[in-house]
Amino acid sequence: MDVSAVDGLAGLALEELRVLRRDALEQEADLSYLRRLLHGRMDILRAELQRREVPLAEAGEERAALLDRLPAILADAPSANRRPARHLTLGPPRGERYRREADALMGDVQLADLAAHPTADLLAAIERLDEHQREVSGRRSALQRTADDCGAEITRRYREGEARVDDLLGGG
Repeated sequence: MDVSAVDGLAGLALEELRVLRRDALEQEADLSYLRRLLHGRMDILRAELQRREVPLAEAGEERAALLDRLPAILADAPSANRRPARHLTLGPPRGERYRREADALMGDVQLADLAAHPTADLLAAIERLDEHQREVSGRRSALQRTADDCGAEITRRYREGEARVDDLLGGG
């Protein structure tokens, strides 16, 4: 079910809302994993391009083998955004659709020997990956809205008395 574009939440049963919210959050987590893969790939490609710009005469850490620098390249810098974060448990995608997408993504640019690729190929690969990252981010945002809308509808029902905690606990 495409849970990113659901209308008429008020017409859904409470259990349907909960299932829809859970499915949206699971799909969003899968897309988050894909997005992190994309960012990692782009970071590696950019590091290789940056390495190429450093003249051999200044060869220091910048000219070090890419493999040796991977931990630093892939480390997350602190975010400048101070908005509330969602709790995500990142792991390989659960859905077959997202597993296939991750597999296809990993085959897009071979990282085994980046030094053998011309700069133009690396730049084109970064552009393709960035385009895909923007598309994935848009899908994630839609799923986040769906989950938030479901949560707001569930909250509204409890607040306005359309749903009761006793029903949830099996007491009514």
